Amino acid sequence: MKIRIRKSSIKRVRMCGFRKRMSTKGGRAILNRRRAKGRKFNT
Repeated sequence: MKIRIRKSSIKRVRMCGFRKRMSTKGGRAILNRRRAKGRKFNT
């Protein structure tokens, strides 16, 4: 059996949430790429 990683939802939001993405230039580039590709969820 694989060991599942249990990361708290707060940590997840702080690490890879929308606001975190918007706070950096690289993060905004990621969001723009995902929008251009037509992803259902951007973050």
